[in-house]
Amino acid sequence: MKKYKHLTFFGLTLALIACNDEKKSDFTVSIDASSWKQVYTLDESVAFRLNETTGKTVDSVQYLINDKKVGSVKGNEVFNYQLTNEKHGIQVVKAIAYLNNETFENISRFNIFSKIQPAMYSYTILNTYPHDIKAYTQGLEFYGDVLIESTGNGEGIGTGLKGKSSIRKVDPKTGEVLKINELDDEIFGEGTTVLNDKIYQLTYLHNEGYVYNVETLEREQTLPYFQAMQGWGLTNDGTHLYMTDGSDRVYKINPTDFKMIDYFTVSLPNRTVPAVNELEWVNGEIYANFYGQDAVGIFSPEDGTVLGVLDLSDLKNKVTPHPDLDVLNGIAYNKKTNTFFVTGKNWDKMFEIRIDKN
Repeated sequence: MKKYKHLTFFGLTLALIACNDEKKSDFTVSIDASSWKQVYTLDESVAFRLNETTGKTVDSVQYLINDKKVGSVKGNEVFNYQLTNEKHGIQVVKAIAYLNNETFENISRFNIFSKIQPAMYSYTILNTYPHDIKAYTQGLEFYGDVLIESTGNGEGIGTGLKGKSSIRKVDPKTGEVLKINELDDEIFGEGTTVLNDKIYQLTYLHNEGYVYNVETLEREQTLPYFQAMQGWGLTNDGTHLYMTDGSDRVYKINPTDFKMIDYFTVSLPNRTVPAVNELEWVNGEIYANFYGQDAVGIFSPEDGTVLGVLDLSDLKNKVTPHPDLDVLNGIAYNKKTNTFFVTGKNWDKMFEIRIDKN
């Protein structure tokens, strides 16, 4: 008999729980996105509000964008949010409504893209110089009159033969390698930059960066990345490093410990731009290669707005064809001449160009 009493009690308990669940599921919330645009810009604001629910009014609503709390209101008041502090790209809006000690959630989305149509620039080839045809160029930057070049051990697209990762000093006019430090075969070297007379170099998959003596090229320090990620391009503004990971993001990095300070997302008016690769800081703007694209983009380091585009696709036709000839990669600004030196992976030439913005 006791057994049946226990079973009866258990059955009643389940029934009560089911009733409570049904009672809670009767009430739902949804974000009123009827007035939203598909695409916003960073200088606009958006109104957050829940659709009205017949017979019930929530106590309060909390709003989050990409899991970051941006504000809350009493009841179902309209919450106007200025987008200035957000990043370009998709914005996942979550509303958490509170009613009688219960919470109810709903999610909606919109995009933030740049409002500027980038200018299309042209260029003039001033000089053509030799370049090591076996250099799988990953990073390129002037240090005085010498080029600092970082190479990776990528496989040749035709022969499958791997190159050699290195950090090297190169005479920009003769292509002569003046000094070189080759990395272990398992390490894929990536982007490089010079800050405070130290060379910084990324690695592709080792999740760490290296610091070298700029004179001797001896490695002095190894710094782990701030998170598990790939290393692609690298530059600096004289104080901080800027790093890419193959996505549409550029990370602002503390050079002493490689911790992230902030990031921005590179954007056009209709989309963000993935595969941001080799970087070069020039007069307060960032010039970048985009992997697989024979072009250079110029964007703001404040919010990633693309300001200009330079089509360099014709340069590949001017280098010697061979089985392992790969994509454009490597852009270095010469402050003394106000010109740029550009090359590519396994290219036998380097081009000095002037960018014409008029």
